[in-house]
Amino acid sequence: MKKLFLLIFLLFSVVSFSQTKKIKILSTELSTADESKYPGATLLIGKVKMSHEGATLDCQRALLYKDKNLFKAIGEVVIEQGDSIIQYSDFATYDGNTKKAKSWGNVEINDKEMQLKTDTLHFDRINQILYYPNGGTIKDTKNTLTSTKGTYYLKDKKFTAQSKVTVVNPDNHLDSDRLDYYTNTQLAYLYGPSTITNLKDSTKIYSERGFYDTNTDVSYFVKNAKLFLKERTVSADSLYYDKRKGFASATNNIKVIDTVQNMVAKGNYAELYEQKDSLFIIDRAVAISVLEKDSMYVAGDKILLTGKPEKRVARIFNNVKIFKSDLQGKCDSIHTSQETGLTRMFKKPILWSNNSQITGDSIQLLTNKDTNKLDSLKVLQNAFMIQQDSVHKENFNQIKGRNIFGKFENDDLRTMLVLGNAESLYYNHNDETHKLETITKEIASDIEFILEDNEITQTKYFKKSEGKTYPPSQFPSEEKKFKGFIWRGDEQPLTVEDIFVKDKPSITPSKKKKELEVVKEAKENFVKETSKKKKLEKLNLKRVK
Repeated sequence: MKKLFLLIFLLFSVVSFSQTKKIKILSTELSTADESKYPGATLLIGKVKMSHEGATLDCQRALLYKDKNLFKAIGEVVIEQGDSIIQYSDFATYDGNTKKAKSWGNVEINDKEMQLKTDTLHFDRINQILYYPNGGTIKDTKNTLTSTKGTYYLKDKKFTAQSKVTVVNPDNHLDSDRLDYYTNTQLAYLYGPSTITNLKDSTKIYSERGFYDTNTDVSYFVKNAKLFLKERTVSADSLYYDKRKGFASATNNIKVIDTVQNMVAKGNYAELYEQKDSLFIIDRAVAISVLEKDSMYVAGDKILLTGKPEKRVARIFNNVKIFKSDLQGKCDSIHTSQETGLTRMFKKPILWSNNSQITGDSIQLLTNKDTNKLDSLKVLQNAFMIQQDSVHKENFNQIKGRNIFGKFENDDLRTMLVLGNAESLYYNHNDETHKLETITKEIASDIEFILEDNEITQTKYFKKSEGKTYPPSQFPSEEKKFKGFIWRGDEQPLTVEDIFVKDKPSITPSKKKKELEVVKEAKENFVKETSKKKKLEKLNLKRVK
């Protein structure tokens, strides 16, 4: 069996070798031999031309080794393969058995799509692959590509470049560790750290894997993608960018850094429009303002940022929650103007500071534009401040008035002024025993408070009309809570993660009434159907009998 296998192998080898065509010499001015200097070779001099299986080679001098089917060319070497490529070099060797050529010295190759220049080039005719190991440059109608190593696949028109790769055109400059470039479509597929720089406005894109269309300036990246604009940096798991339209969309783990306003926005889907200076973020969307002491987080269903940095407007819609280590909040939507530094909270706004709760029809926060610190607070219409007693949790200190104005120092609330129909209710404790001693209720036109560490230390009344201090046992229970009192402590976000927790939708009275009507109607229908069923059963029973 082994002998049979060996015989078949030898026969196959002989047939294969016999099918290998020999190199043909088409022309030469002189053919000679010098066995002492070139043993086994025929020396060809002057206008040498040879052919082999669809390819021709021209040169000035050559050595032909007939037994080895090997050809060595010297001087003005030209290799042509049909109408697909033409190659120039100073020197070349060609093996007719393997159909592989090696060229060196001022190598230049041309096909319909590109021109390649290098010092040394390997050509595998069987697989139609060109390869250079020591640096090369490829040019087409759009781009100039350079790299340390490169492989060109003639059938696919694909160029694989490695190590110190650059692709340059009048608009952009691309740097990469490795990429595939198609000369017929001028598309680039990036593998490894890559940066595309726009030469007109210095916009940059970085990624470690992606796609780039050099014709349309459209790119799509899927690994460590980052977009560097003049005033923003966008990073995401995946990033699509159309430079000409100025449009970008990002997906998953998005981080947008505003380098001018010192603000960060995050989410899982974003769209950016450069020409309109707008940014839209959804899915765990949060805007983070970097303050001196700590950062303020504002989350919502949607974030929209529009306008130039100095006039930028931030709008956050639906289920808005705020978290700062010493200040939390909640409302339906928020509007912030960078030009004025004013932040307005809409629809049932509420703020918490430690154990204090502030509510009103509208709440506004003013930030100092120069220092980027909180400056003042406005609670307009039906202003209400509630502070839960730190010792007796069932008791609440209360301040109520038409409006409340507060002033911040170093991001801490220091003073509060209650204007119009001001009322206050305080539970007073013994400093040492913390025993409740008295309860004080005051009514005045205006009340001013001084705070330290979010605790009221001084109180000043203006045009006080009445007030009284009660022993705890004599304080009327019906006056323990001012009209409109609602404690919403269970809604307070206590951690950054809490701002992403969706509140359960509340059922309005009208909706609840409709639901009760539907239930009532269903019950009535059930009773009717049951009654009909019983009547039919009785009727059928009679018929059976």
